[in-house]
Amino acid sequence: MKKNTISYHTAPSGLRMVHLHIKGAAVGYCGAAVRVGSRDEELYGLAHFVEHTIFKGTGKRSSWHIINRMETVGGELNAYTTKEETVVYSAFPSGNLARAAELIADLVCNSQFPARELEKEREVVADEIDSYLDTPSEAVFDDFEDLLFKGSALGHNILGSRDSLESFSSDICREYLHRWYVPANMVVFYAGNQQPEVVFARLEKAFAPLSGSMPVADRTVPEVQAPFDVHKALDTHQCHTIVGARTGGFDSPERYSMALLTNILGGPGMNSLLNIALRERRGLVYSVEASTGIFSDCGEFVVYYGCDPDDNDRCRRLVIDTINSVADGSITARRLEAYKKQYLGQLVIASENLESRIIGIARQVLYRGYVIPSDEVIASIKALTTDDIRTVAATLTSPSVLTFGPD
Repeated sequence: MKKNTISYHTAPSGLRMVHLHIKGAAVGYCGAAVRVGSRDEELYGLAHFVEHTIFKGTGKRSSWHIINRMETVGGELNAYTTKEETVVYSAFPSGNLARAAELIADLVCNSQFPARELEKEREVVADEIDSYLDTPSEAVFDDFEDLLFKGSALGHNILGSRDSLESFSSDICREYLHRWYVPANMVVFYAGNQQPEVVFARLEKAFAPLSGSMPVADRTVPEVQAPFDVHKALDTHQCHTIVGARTGGFDSPERYSMALLTNILGGPGMNSLLNIALRERRGLVYSVEASTGIFSDCGEFVVYYGCDPDDNDRCRRLVIDTINSVADGSITARRLEAYKKQYLGQLVIASENLESRIIGIARQVLYRGYVIPSDEVIASIKALTTDDIRTVAATLTSPSVLTFGPD
């Protein structure tokens, strides 16, 4: 992976900062990653709603001024919410760090959530919920997590519901912001061509008004559920199926073997085992993909495919049989070396995406306090053996299944 210098700094307030120097970069990224998501909310959908409405007005800016602040120089302002983090950030032509830092600091420190703006955004989010529910290939993932993490805050989806949206007031949003968006619960990040000492001084000045003590997060590790097999009847032309299992979390000792196995089974390569088995050899699906969801204390492995209802049982057997074959030792040492080479090459290509890279760096600092050096990551992947892959595959051989589709 491409090597660039990573620097760290902690402001007197306790706010952590991370800087990725990209010599000669024409684009910069600056933002704030906050350790709070749908897992931490008492009112379902509040984390996502606050992320939407944080742009709707501060003590000194209207929503019009906010949306134009970066766009007028060709930049972008964005945000997203996950189950454990919220990220607010900007991409901009180099030379506009001061503008971006001051704006983002204003948003996280001074957002007011005007009632009239909340009413408009309520409808926007409601439409997002409806759109999502109309897309079973996406909704099936949330319903699978509801079952896999049953009884846990990790189970409910990020968007909330139309009913929960009605309960969000300006006061509730402001209280949420002041509780969670505090120095010790955040990491401010930058990637670009400016030197770290210049960037840290600028960020420290911009975020100086940020205050508050570390919130108490009630994150309980979800109980392990027994494997399930659930079919939900929907009036669709396709069956949408998830086959998956519980895995380890952010610092699991199996994280590298699980990442490589996931790539072997259903990564982006057309030569992934499941793409060959379901599409290339048999033409049963348009696409099949494997992925992992990694949380701070647990995770999930999932395989998704959509197919004709008459083919679903066959596809399902092929997925499970493929996993079982890896657990039985079908991958030889020679094949494993080829898979490692392919995966490391994909990581190099992915590292060219500066936006996702700096956000991933910020997430590591948020949870770990530092970034694992790329040399260490590469060495860990190269050191994996066929026994490592076989062992981690064996943990997936009694998967849970959820299918959306016609009776």
